[in-house]
Amino acid sequence: MTFPKDFIWGASTSSYQIEGAAKSDGRGISIWDTFEKIPGAILNADTGAVACDHYNNYATDVKLMQEIGLMAYRFSFAWPRLFPNNVSTPELRGFDFYDRLIDELLTAGIEPVATLYHWDLPQYLQDQGGWASRSILEPFTEYASAIAGHFGDRIKRFSPINEPWVVAWLGYGSGILAPGIADTRQAIAASHHTVVAHNLASRAIKDQVPDALVGPVLNQLNPDVDDSFDPFQQNAVEVYDAFLNKFWMDATFLGNYSDLVWSMYGEKLESVVKDGDLEIVKNDWLGINYYFNTRIGHEVKPDHKSANAFIHEFGGGYSEGSPNGPLTDMGWPITPYGLGDILMRWTREYGNLLPPMFITENGAAYSDGPDETGEVKDDRRIAYLDSHLKSVYSAIERGANVGGYFHWSLLDNFEWAMGYEKRFGLIHIDYETQKRTLKNSALRYKEIIQTHGSILK
Repeated sequence: MTFPKDFIWGASTSSYQIEGAAKSDGRGISIWDTFEKIPGAILNADTGAVACDHYNNYATDVKLMQEIGLMAYRFSFAWPRLFPNNVSTPELRGFDFYDRLIDELLTAGIEPVATLYHWDLPQYLQDQGGWASRSILEPFTEYASAIAGHFGDRIKRFSPINEPWVVAWLGYGSGILAPGIADTRQAIAASHHTVVAHNLASRAIKDQVPDALVGPVLNQLNPDVDDSFDPFQQNAVEVYDAFLNKFWMDATFLGNYSDLVWSMYGEKLESVVKDGDLEIVKNDWLGINYYFNTRIGHEVKPDHKSANAFIHEFGGGYSEGSPNGPLTDMGWPITPYGLGDILMRWTREYGNLLPPMFITENGAAYSDGPDETGEVKDDRRIAYLDSHLKSVYSAIERGANVGGYFHWSLLDNFEWAMGYEKRFGLIHIDYETQKRTLKNSALRYKEIIQTHGSILK
């Protein structure tokens, strides 16, 4: 089992989850700074004010990336750090920070892979309607142009928006993430605006850097059905798939929404789509964030506003979704086969329209910390890593064009509404002392990288 020699091995983070320094060097207020003030919004009333203090510890973190052997590092720019007060006045101290980070990465021989937006919208843009309003499109385009113009001499691979489904449906649909709005109409509008914003930002980046490699990063999963012969369950699968996967895949690579999507969303979608919105741009790669498959079972009504409730709203019925088998600390099932399946699925369905795929996030939350000797024996994360990489390799053998794998996450971090309760990192963070410790999973990943995966048996 040997991965292609040009396969890229990396790890991912996001700005608000690791940087801290929330009030340093002119950084502005984001929707997460606002959301955190809502009682009960974040577990244990945690905040991202300090997080991993990566803003002050980035050089140490790059050295640890080098020790693991990472070939690439996927990070996100903090929009409020770069344009804290309005869309036209840059904060040069913010630009200076990312200059230092990128230069440190390049000196270490690590490719910087940049996300423009990983959920920390400046509050002044949310005050104008945020992603639910078309008013977001012009500032996001200007932001993309500014990022590419300044950093494009050193960064070649960009993604405009991380996980647009989460942006739209957890931020504006269920409201469990910032900005905390629960409104189906706004969620549908935000979904469409992320598509338009991706296209506009892609053009803006390539206007500045013609040879830039730009692609979407989408969170995806397969609905696993208990009984594929049950019409109720099959309908739920189709609605769920359109809701989470096909909306963005078809818009991005076909330039349209399916008949099922139009029937699901109806006037709420029709009212926000304008001529030219779905004009296809060339995408150079597709990032897939995969964690687990979801289970579709018998008919049952949930007791809270969840993805299942939206599936019911759009005609899919309520379906039993409790997972089977062992779970991670997030309560997520462990379904490594699903990663290879989705790589093969898109290979079949989109054919020559599909660019090279990259696994841009994949990982598991487990609470293992240092023992009395200082060692972090996170064997469950190692098993998760191994099994998912074997699934990726299987897809490559079957013909999937996969260019790389980025583990989530490099560091334990602020896990959004879960605060610091959940740990995804290859590197353990002591939040009181900011001490970094390579977990055994980081050492395992190092061996995998060194052997191009041949150590996986």
